[in-house]
Amino acid sequence: MVGSRPLSLLVWAGLLGCRAEKSDNEREPAPKQATAPSSRTKDQRGNAGQPAVLYLPAEGLGVVESGQRERVGFWEQPIAVRRRCPPEMVDIRGEYCIDRFEASLQDQRTHRPFSPYYPANVQDTQHWFEQGQILRATSKTEAGRSLAVPVPPEYQLTGSVKPMAISVQNQVPNGYMSGATAARACQNAGKRLCTASEWRSACRGQKQSRYPYGDEYRQGLCNVFRATHPAGVLHGDPSVHHLDPRLNLVTDSDGPLLRKTGELATCRSEFGSDAVFDMVGNLDEWVAGPPGLFLGGFYARATRDGCDSEISVHAYEYLDYSLGFRCCL
Repeated sequence: MVGSRPLSLLVWAGLLGCRAEKSDNEREPAPKQATAPSSRTKDQRGNAGQPAVLYLPAEGLGVVESGQRERVGFWEQPIAVRRRCPPEMVDIRGEYCIDRFEASLQDQRTHRPFSPYYPANVQDTQHWFEQGQILRATSKTEAGRSLAVPVPPEYQLTGSVKPMAISVQNQVPNGYMSGATAARACQNAGKRLCTASEWRSACRGQKQSRYPYGDEYRQGLCNVFRATHPAGVLHGDPSVHHLDPRLNLVTDSDGPLLRKTGELATCRSEFGSDAVFDMVGNLDEWVAGPPGLFLGGFYARATRDGCDSEISVHAYEYLDYSLGFRCCL
């Protein structure tokens, strides 16, 4: 028994050591140090390398007091949100940003504005400026013969231009856009074309309704299903001459067929105190492709589908007077 006593002591020491080790392991783990999120992630749409948030103010994200307001172009907006997006964009549930207004174009280098009545390259602008004169002279209607052809800026006829999308209130948005050109214009602005799901979700607003203003169609709240077709006015046939640069200058008894951005306060998709404008009507809007897909309907499209309106029969390179876009981040 004398020889067994040291063994017992060793067993007790081992048990005490195990108990001490277990107590250490049962303690709450030390909190992990916060690390800055990677600037390149794989988002839920599977876009490897797509930045989750491309815009961060130099001072970081901060809460703006609810009583303050800021001016974005001609529109003064209340701001009581965390700053995630550039000021010309709307934060959609903290998931992505979308342009508040349909896109206008300017040159990336000089910031000179493009005419909204021509395609976004010099060669096509030259061609359709000349063709417009011919179409006016040979028109079958009095309106077609009397409406003057808009004169594009000299640099858009002779210079070297690189279209960049901007989002500004109270501007005639650029029509005559192909999906491919729209994507380049967003890229030149440091943005991208929206996906179809992003576009539709932004159109439906925070209540996710069928129309920007609610679930029931109401004529006139958005600029869609107008009774007048511009090609019918200028050429006596709605199906012809869809690159005539005068089409978006036509008016009827209700005013201009193509309205300026943000002109209809009733066509707003609300997110808190902010809103996205004209997502139904005004211009059809390209979304990311190919294949070609544009959404929302334009002013003369006979649709009551609201945010579900879509056209998918044209190639991504197709363009005409009724096609515009906006960008996302």
